[in-house]
Amino acid sequence: MITKLTLGFTFLTAVYGFFSNKNSDYISKTNNITRIEQQQTPLQKSIAQGKEIYTDFCVQCHLANGKGNGTTFPPLDGSNWLKTKITESIHAVKYGQKGEIIVNQKKYNGIMPPMGLSDEEVADVMNYILNSWSNKSTKMITLKEVAAVKP
Repeated sequence: MITKLTLGFTFLTAVYGFFSNKNSDYISKTNNITRIEQQQTPLQKSIAQGKEIYTDFCVQCHLANGKGNGTTFPPLDGSNWLKTKITESIHAVKYGQKGEIIVNQKKYNGIMPPMGLSDEEVADVMNYILNSWSNKSTKMITLKEVAAVKP
């Protein structure tokens, strides 16, 4: 009886060890895949941080869809001004904007107050805007580029 019990316990231990090692290998491999999937490029990190900034500071006027309100607040989605006037766009986010601008052949003459964002936050929100909705940019706005824009 003891021999059968010992043999049964040994068998169960071996089977458990076999399957638990297989599972730990599987878990280890899937965790590595998860880590690889979670690694982001600097642009992806900037866009993710910029989305939070956009939600906190910009969405009230330019709306969640980036379309603006069509009268006072210009669209960011598909904005020719944003795409062709990067330095001016950075300046507007960094220091605010007042005076007439033409976006997609439409005049806007509102006031955007300065938001008090750091240069890094400006770069992040610019990267978010330039890569959201229908906007797709291959160039990343850098901290150095934002720091070079003066009042």
